[in-house]
Amino acid sequence: MKAKAKSEIDEYVGARIREGRLALNLSQEQLARALGVSFQQIQNYEKGANGVSAVRLFDICKILNVSLASMFPLDRPKDLPRPFTQPRLHQPTRPGMTN
Repeated sequence: MKAKAKSEIDEYVGARIREGRLALNLSQEQLARALGVSFQQIQNYEKGANGVSAVRLFDICKILNVSLASMFPLDRPKDLPRPFTQPRLHQPTRPGMTN
């Protein structure tokens, strides 16, 4: 079985988790207990070896008292698709109205 490659985003998010944890003087064990996971899982998150699910990241942000947005880079990586935008729908005009 081929090992999963680390992504730059997983590494970035992991580093932000570590920074937040250390800023609050929390050990990996304390954060793990608060989340109901093993400290090894926290190690893997912080190294970027394991990606963090959206729900788990939300919980981590609540514990660390940081915004979800603070966990992500300000610049969009080149390999990510453009953000979703709602296509502009054509609205039918009523008689006597112009666009």
